[in-house]
Amino acid sequence: MLTIGTETAFEVLARARAMEAQGKKIIHLQIGEPDFDTPKNIREAGKLAIDKGFTHYGPSAGLPQTRTAVAEYLTKTRGVKFERDEIIIMPGGKPVMFFTILALVNPGDEVIYPNPGFPIYESMIKFVGGKPVPLPIREENDFNFDPQELEKLITPKTKLFIINSPANPTGGFLEKEDLAKIVQIMARHPDVAILSDEIYSRILYGDAVHHSITEFPGMKERTIILDGFSKTYAMTGWRLGYAAAPKELILKLATLATNCHSCTASFSQIAAIEALQGPQESVDQMVAEFKRRRDVIVEGLNSLPGVSCHTPKAAFYVFPNVKKLGRSSKEIADFLLLEAGVACLAGTSFGSLGEGYLRFSYANSVENIRAGIQKMAEALPRLAQRTPAAR
Repeated sequence: MLTIGTETAFEVLARARAMEAQGKKIIHLQIGEPDFDTPKNIREAGKLAIDKGFTHYGPSAGLPQTRTAVAEYLTKTRGVKFERDEIIIMPGGKPVMFFTILALVNPGDEVIYPNPGFPIYESMIKFVGGKPVPLPIREENDFNFDPQELEKLITPKTKLFIINSPANPTGGFLEKEDLAKIVQIMARHPDVAILSDEIYSRILYGDAVHHSITEFPGMKERTIILDGFSKTYAMTGWRLGYAAAPKELILKLATLATNCHSCTASFSQIAAIEALQGPQESVDQMVAEFKRRRDVIVEGLNSLPGVSCHTPKAAFYVFPNVKKLGRSSKEIADFLLLEAGVACLAGTSFGSLGEGYLRFSYANSVENIRAGIQKMAEALPRLAQRTPAAR
């Protein structure tokens, strides 16, 4: 237990809630959760499922009709054929990375993962006794990585390579040509499995088009896709995610599910079918609103002295550079919470290479985003006036 990490967003949320309980106004720009309600048609499908008796245990791998619906959706959106037996339904996306790493990584095995990146990757690698090998994600590369750097990190001990596109925390995005370069490298290392975290695949802006590494010949057979419903359909509390992987691995993941949570809630899985097969206008509307918020927060952050912010192509996060403020990311994030009432995350919450950055989620209203920018503009001069002794 001494090796396991956490997700700082939930810790900051708890601190912010405690401050609110004491009467302080907090603007929440820290948690990666859409502030929209689950679309009505999906809610109604879940309620009807309860009334129809979908309140009992189901198969550990998921209801057959839900697995089929996911396989059909992936076949349509990834351009490569998926079968039902290659799908497992999980209570969220995190169990996919948890069980995949647990199933594939032995003590001493190396896992290459993005840094800065989602913190549970590194946490789980350490927890199972693996060796985390960070792949630098750099602003100067448009929050991407250098393929030559990737190849240098691969050794005979490398068991797994984790991709996250679109990415948390940077909003980074892999174009098809970027994936092609990865495929060329992976072709020289056929024993390395790939975990492709695609949870933000539908949250794209402008002319961005999501591509999965499974589209390339030979990649589907060695890739585990992680996706789900929390972000796309504002279903975080429904706890619904899934993996697509080779059949033999799906069987092992299902065994882990049996030992851990037995199965995913049956009525949630019925609602998932409606999410995939029902009207998609709500998704388009949500993404359009996220784009509007993105533009507001990027402009606002770039107006703050000492802050520069890249415009992301996807997801609902910005990762502004705050190095010119001359303080650590953690100190700045704590200051903004305590002095400005704005909750955000230090870049180091996502790995050591996040130093000098903050992460803001713009899954909040334009009004709150603008208010948060104003509060930061008022507070940051006080940070500059602080002496080392005061810090």
